[in-house]
Amino acid sequence: MSKIYFVKKYLAIGLIAFGLFGCSSPSVNQYAQETPKLDLSEYFNGTIDAYGIFTDRSGEVKKRFTVLLVAKWSVVNGKKTGILDESFEYSDGTKQKRIWTLVETAPGKYTGTADDVIGEAIGESAGNALNWSYTLALPVDKSIYHVQFDDWMYLVSPKVMINKAQMSKFGINLGEVTLSFYKR
Repeated sequence: MSKIYFVKKYLAIGLIAFGLFGCSSPSVNQYAQETPKLDLSEYFNGTIDAYGIFTDRSGEVKKRFTVLLVAKWSVVNGKKTGILDESFEYSDGTKQKRIWTLVETAPGKYTGTADDVIGEAIGESAGNALNWSYTLALPVDKSIYHVQFDDWMYLVSPKVMINKAQMSKFGINLGEVTLSFYKR
């Protein structure tokens, strides 16, 4: 075997490895030093207004919506537990309700359930960021699709949080939800 063959082989392996690692998503821990520090039970407590859009893969806005969120926390079975009652109103006139139950399982670690969430949402926070992963039963026309969400929230100020969520099915990007939360 020639030297050129081995150089090409190792160069190809290096490029493949770079491509795989280059596509990895960020870790919530990289935001650990960012401020203001996000305390989920503090921010999602009371009344919050949210304004959002759904964009498809090409970036075209397909839906606009508002959310009225009323949240409260208590201690249940020794764990901080939050109820987030979300009322959605879409630009096409449709309305939707989602009630989340969030449980802090350890410092910075959360689980979440809702009627249209398949199984449990798993969340982790550090610094000003929170990352959720979950599968949502999404109604589209007269069908229900199970889509995966990679959901990131960033506390910008004590009253404002920005939320970006990538939606996918079978690993294929379907679009993105962008929300701006404002705590009253």
